[in-house]
Amino acid sequence: MYRRPLQVAARSVVNAAACRAACGKALEPEACSRALAACQLARVNSPCSTPCRTLHITSQLCNVKETPQHSEEEVGAFTKLIEAMGFTAPLKYNKWKIKIAALRMYTCCVERINYDEFFEKCTLPDTLNSWFLIAQLHVWMCLVRMRQEGREGKYMCRYIVHSMWEDVEQRSKIMGIDAIHRKEALKAMTETFYAAIFGYDEGILSDDCVLAAALWRNLFNRQCEDPKQLELMVEYVRKQMQFIDALDGEDLLLTGEVKWRPLVEENAQSILKVVTPTYNDTGL
Repeated sequence: MYRRPLQVAARSVVNAAACRAACGKALEPEACSRALAACQLARVNSPCSTPCRTLHITSQLCNVKETPQHSEEEVGAFTKLIEAMGFTAPLKYNKWKIKIAALRMYTCCVERINYDEFFEKCTLPDTLNSWFLIAQLHVWMCLVRMRQEGREGKYMCRYIVHSMWEDVEQRSKIMGIDAIHRKEALKAMTETFYAAIFGYDEGILSDDCVLAAALWRNLFNRQCEDPKQLELMVEYVRKQMQFIDALDGEDLLLTGEVKWRPLVEENAQSILKVVTPTYNDTGL
């Protein structure tokens, strides 16, 4: 006997929720009041001594989108207007410090990499183009890391790329390449760089097969026949990205210091393990 009013109340709530999901509107107040009245009626007319739980109704829609997520930096209208005109709005840190840090970070991509080891392990010719392919891979990893640091990081990315093109042009001049061929080579390298950026971005967000395909197209120039070389480079990129992601963002913005893990390691998965704290004899 006492279950019928409860069934009516539950049916009212279900119908109202279904109507809300179909029409995209909030729960109607009338449906809420009818459900509450039915529940109260069941409570009064019920011969059972067990008290009926009060019906909890809320108009708040709970879904996945309400999960707290990392929000981007709020930019005012004046800042958006300045940046739309091609200028840079005031940043959190001094622009000259960020430029110097960008130059230092690019220097880390050039001077802290054992290029001879890459040439040997990946069977690449010792040429300017091979050097550029290895350098752009490390520059891309720095760009991925710095894009996570808001407007300051994006500003730094521009000068990292700017430093790279200046360095490439100076190296081509030192090698004695004439102006015409140098212009053509820089144009080809520019196209290669931005194509590699899209490929590496897709690869780092996908599985190892997609990343291996991006490395095969861009780093090996479609001329790699040894799967072990691809496996080595996929492992290198994964561990390197995980390593630089753990670096402090403010330190990178102000110093630009980046250290790279070696190409070949005995235990490449060691970085994935949580470092256990060391204690002394007193337990501290």
